[in-house]
Amino acid sequence: MILLIHPPVAKASEPPAGIAQLAGTLLSHNHDCAVADLNLDGLLYLINHAEAGKDRWSRRALKNRATNLNSIRSAEIYTTIARYQKSVLELNKLVELHGGQDTTAGLANYQDSNFSPVKSKDLHRMAHSPEKNLFYSFYREHIPPLLDKHQPHSIGISINYLSQALPAFALIGVLKTLAPGITIIAGGGLITSWMRTQEWSDPFAGLIDHCIDGPGERPLLKLLGSTSTHINAPRYDLLPLDRYFSPGVILPFSCSSGCFWNKCNFCPERAEGSMFTRKKGTTVIDDITSLKEQTTPTLLHFLDNAIPPSILQHFSQETPGMPWYGFVRITHHLLDLNFCRQLRKSGCCMLKIGIESGDQGVLDHMEKGVDLASISTVLSNLGKAGIATYVYLLFGTPGEGYTEARNTLSLVSRHHRDITFVNLAIFNMPINTHETTTLQTRRFYEGDLSLYTNFSHPLGWSRKKVRAFLDREFKKQPEIQDILRRDPLIFTSNHAPFFANSFQHKHNI
Repeated sequence: MILLIHPPVAKASEPPAGIAQLAGTLLSHNHDCAVADLNLDGLLYLINHAEAGKDRWSRRALKNRATNLNSIRSAEIYTTIARYQKSVLELNKLVELHGGQDTTAGLANYQDSNFSPVKSKDLHRMAHSPEKNLFYSFYREHIPPLLDKHQPHSIGISINYLSQALPAFALIGVLKTLAPGITIIAGGGLITSWMRTQEWSDPFAGLIDHCIDGPGERPLLKLLGSTSTHINAPRYDLLPLDRYFSPGVILPFSCSSGCFWNKCNFCPERAEGSMFTRKKGTTVIDDITSLKEQTTPTLLHFLDNAIPPSILQHFSQETPGMPWYGFVRITHHLLDLNFCRQLRKSGCCMLKIGIESGDQGVLDHMEKGVDLASISTVLSNLGKAGIATYVYLLFGTPGEGYTEARNTLSLVSRHHRDITFVNLAIFNMPINTHETTTLQTRRFYEGDLSLYTNFSHPLGWSRKKVRAFLDREFKKQPEIQDILRRDPLIFTSNHAPFFANSFQHKHNI
């Protein structure tokens, strides 16, 4: 028996795709397997064990605990952004109450000033002192029954985000104490990124028996002695689907791995050498149909870096049969208004788009492979088709200065009616990218596991200046303020589709 664990802390709005995918493949190959979403269970444990502080906000959050947990799982609250924000903030406050002078935790956050998640020695320290982690009491209460119930010979831990690193290594420490002979396997997005840096030297020997780079299905099958390489559909029915923080079941699904474009400068996917593979359109529809029989999903979330155009074309002819959203690149398909309208009919309620910049020179410098005229046409088409947009903007890239940043501001202002939500990010340069050879770099975070490097901006457009521009100019525009106010706090794009008019009309919210 292998037990697959999703550790804290990550957004608990939907079941974790990683362990569900692994379970689907392992079980289909007759390997005993169980799953445990300790992220969801751990956050609920902290929420339900919170004690009110001295301030009024803490007392109010405690008083409204049950109401807010019910609200976040009901459709009604997603009709009013102010009520939604209040509920999310109060639930987040209950998690924060467990923190102290050194530790900060929330519904999507975990930080400890005494332990860095990008220092392998600190992760070792956390594993050897798990009692210093906020989830220690939860682990001590919940891990023994899991071990007694499943009697696993191996435990796989899926670590995807920095916010999971410290709690995951505290979990490893607890497991080493309770079951010292058990095999520990670690994988997931964060482990993969660490393993693909030039500095990787297997720093977790003695704690982790096997680290897996990339998709884990085939490596796990090999570790378990199987010669087959066939990958099956996820098994979400093994998870507590009615307990997630969403008004219905969100079904995460991947049509592809890697990025079909894979040319953008400074992209982590390109820097890590990720290969692109995709499923056939008929296979995607068949898998989704099978998953719908397992569950009663409210929303389909495509996890692809960018949904392949061939899959979008397939959806315009054979629909997934439920509302859906995901990331897309701007391609010629979306320049066709009728195609966009067909996507809307197929159930598309929101598309996430990495526009990055409203300056053509910056886009060319990043090798985005798109022009401003196409961006404008696609935003307009999606608006006319009734598809909400979640636009990602990236400031501070080496090709951008103040003038170029203002061009981005102008683009957003012109299309404010077509941009439903916006994500503003300041550029972090991946440590592996070849562009670091052309710039003066310095450490971004102190640590042997850091994935990013700082650099001297060739135009003097420093992070400090970028922040000042965003705070004093970009966010001050009334039409942009309206967009920013719509963004769901903490859960952001994971909950944004529920606020889209197309989704609410579909479900009569």
